Amino acid sequence: MEIPTLRDVYAAKRLIAHHLPRTPLTYSAGLSQLMEADIYLKHEEYLPLGAFKQRGGINLLAHLTPEERDRGVITASTGNHGQSIASACRHFGARALIALPEGANPLKAAAIQALGAELVYHGTMYDETRAYAERLANEEGYRFVHPSDEPLLISGVATATLEIIEDLPDVDAIWVPLGGGSGVAGACIVAKAVDPNIQVFAVQSEAAPAGYLSWQQGQLVQAPMNTFAEGIATGVGYELPQVIIRHRLDDFVLVSDQQIREAMALLVEKAHTMAEGAGATATAGALKEKNRLKGKKVAIVVSGGNVTLEQLAAASVAAQANP
Repeated sequence: MEIPTLRDVYAAKRLIAHHLPRTPLTYSAGLSQLMEADIYLKHEEYLPLGAFKQRGGINLLAHLTPEERDRGVITASTGNHGQSIASACRHFGARALIALPEGANPLKAAAIQALGAELVYHGTMYDETRAYAERLANEEGYRFVHPSDEPLLISGVATATLEIIEDLPDVDAIWVPLGGGSGVAGACIVAKAVDPNIQVFAVQSEAAPAGYLSWQQGQLVQAPMNTFAEGIATGVGYELPQVIIRHRLDDFVLVSDQQIREAMALLVEKAHTMAEGAGATATAGALKEKNRLKGKKVAIVVSGGNVTLEQLAAASVAAQANP
């Protein structure tokens, strides 16, 4: 697995531009006042599938050979990555099989199925599902797409950071949620290549801290996974993203699920933005560390907006419990 370069990201940008709209970077007066900084939100939830991962799916499927597409593509997902691969397979005429954990977000599962993919449920934890998808790929000859250890996925999602810097050239810091790590890895590749002074911060739930622990210890680590935010619900660190962020990431922040829910509600109230748990995680981290942001220009990635009514209701309750 070769580490993508800035040139790879520019190539992905040119390709993706034919298939996806550019997402807005908007100034939030409410969040800026709250954090005493200039806060801009990168609205990846505005993409047609409601999440940043759609960029990676388009970039990867465009590079597969006709033979790989004919064999079929299989991956594991808690939702957004699965939608990305399913949509790209539909666009490029490839068979898509998406393995999901039992109890996966029903909104995301229905969306994947509506895109024409075949759903396979296995295991209660995401990493069990991923191992099962890899096994099926080996047995049946499908092209397995790892959700994080795929250079083409990383260079695809990195185009979001490229857009941030193009729209806000004097940005001081970029905050990104981390699950598997493709989004943070992409942000590090772009930001540090353009200007090493641009800081990149990763944020993860303390209820699923495998990525943080892997970065902290310099080796891949397994950890318990109990977060409600399925988009960042991974129990292990992944090799390629960890190699990329190890010496490029400026800092890593853990937040509680309570803080994520409060951030979901705050985004609705202060920025008229509906975010899923993973999509609000970077905001939760920036709020927790707001003293470090004073006077700076800060971009916060809202990575997705595929949220259920039940999750929104829980976020509202959490916010009311801690006004």
